[in-house]
Amino acid sequence: GVKAARAFEHDRDALVIFAGACQSYYEALLEAGANFASSPQRVLIHAFDPVFIAERVAYTPVSQPVPLKEVIEHTITGYPGIGGVETQGCLRWGVPKSPY
Repeated sequence: GVKAARAFEHDRDALVIFAGACQSYYEALLEAGANFASSPQRVLIHAFDPVFIAERVAYTPVSQPVPLKEVIEHTITGYPGIGGVETQGCLRWGVPKSPY
C-alpha cells in the first residue's frame, strides 16, 4: 500500500496519499508515508471525508500549503476521524487559455 507507493515516489508533494478507512491505524499510515490518514481516534469516518481532502489538495495552488486546520475542520468527522501532515497544493495555472 502506502510503503509501495512511497518506494515509487518519495516526494510527499509529488504524490499525495490519503490512506486508511474506518478505525485504521492512523500513526502507522502516516509513518509509512501517507499525507492524510484516518482515523486518529479510531472512529468511523464518512465516505465523503477523503473526497473533501482530495478536493482541497487539488484546488490549492502548488505555491501554497494546504490549510490543514481549515481542511480537517470542514470534514464531516473532523479531527477524531482525519489527520495529516503539511502538504503543498497541486493546482497549476497555464496561459494562454486555448480558444478551443
